[in-house]
Amino acid sequence: MTTSLPGQAKAAPPDELGLYVHVPFCASTCDFCAFYQEPPTAAAIRAYLEGIEAEAALVDWPGPATTVFFGGGTPGMLAPRDLARLGRLALTRVAKGPVEWTVELAPGSVNPERLAVLRDCGVTRLSLGVQSFQPRWLESLGRRHSRAQILKAYGAIRSAGWDNVNLDLMFALPGQTEQEWEADIAEAVALAPEHLSTYCLTFEEDAALWAKLSQGKVRLDPEREARLYEATWQALARAGYEQYEISNFARPGRACRHNLNTWAMREWVGLGPSAASQHGGWRGANVADLDKWRSRVAAGERMTEDRTRLTAALLAEDALIFGLRMNAGVDLAPWRARCPQAPWGEVDRRLERLVAEGLALFAQDRVRLTARGRLVADSVGAELMQLSSVP
Repeated sequence: MTTSLPGQAKAAPPDELGLYVHVPFCASTCDFCAFYQEPPTAAAIRAYLEGIEAEAALVDWPGPATTVFFGGGTPGMLAPRDLARLGRLALTRVAKGPVEWTVELAPGSVNPERLAVLRDCGVTRLSLGVQSFQPRWLESLGRRHSRAQILKAYGAIRSAGWDNVNLDLMFALPGQTEQEWEADIAEAVALAPEHLSTYCLTFEEDAALWAKLSQGKVRLDPEREARLYEATWQALARAGYEQYEISNFARPGRACRHNLNTWAMREWVGLGPSAASQHGGWRGANVADLDKWRSRVAAGERMTEDRTRLTAALLAEDALIFGLRMNAGVDLAPWRARCPQAPWGEVDRRLERLVAEGLALFAQDRVRLTARGRLVADSVGAELMQLSSVP
């Protein structure tokens, strides 16, 4: 359990509380994935579900959750009865049903039984891990589904009544041409989902692709990545999708509420191995190991990794860094009022330099990146990091 200390800052006003549940089970490991995962054995799943229930009882809940997100791993790897058990647990922590409840599914895990369980629980939004429609790239990424399975899963989801669906896509794959990526976008748009997430392939140290990069088997090409970013933004704008964050596009009113809550530095509770949390004056994560996580939960411990005491200055810094990834940008006025001791003079100097370089617009205390700035958002974030430690 966590308690606040004098001088600690809570996250932004808790008008929304997120609940994130990490389901770590995967049948295989994709080359690009660095998320914590485990093979789905019966014993591991039993231990996981018991641990989730025990951890939820440890939390000093700030209030009822308003958004819920089951991520992974692959939540759809759970058998329907296990998925129902996890859903029932989530329902004990929400008030009159969440305003948004997302569950990630792999195309091959979608079946009528699982969909029925999710409907009965009240899940409002499904996110389908497509990545690509083309066999060549599915095989390259280590995905275990086919284009036919994608289309079958999407049809089943629509037939079951969901009107809020996200498709995940990935680009800048080694050897992928612009025409191949545009074909994937076109096929996704033809399905008419309410939301699209398009992720540029990244090389995480814990992922298999990192080894290929270090061995020279694949190479980074920033100029090609920039062209693919711009092609994505233009194609989805023409199709009627509004870009609200660098990688996320939605029909009007369909932006992901859970993610917006997190990026605004509000509070969220994370359950499960490797899950991060931010509430009660602290930010931290659970250990990325099923057995160690279960042992710590049994001892009454959670949020033991990267545990950080929250301050208003730290939250303001993170709200700026994550907020600049959103097209709307960040209104600094509330943060100035909430954290007058933060180094605002240095913040303004750095922002003015970004404006001079054509990377940002800064007016009436709202700052947002230009299209050029969004192409180098990671570098901009690095520029703004550690502001909370400036004297």
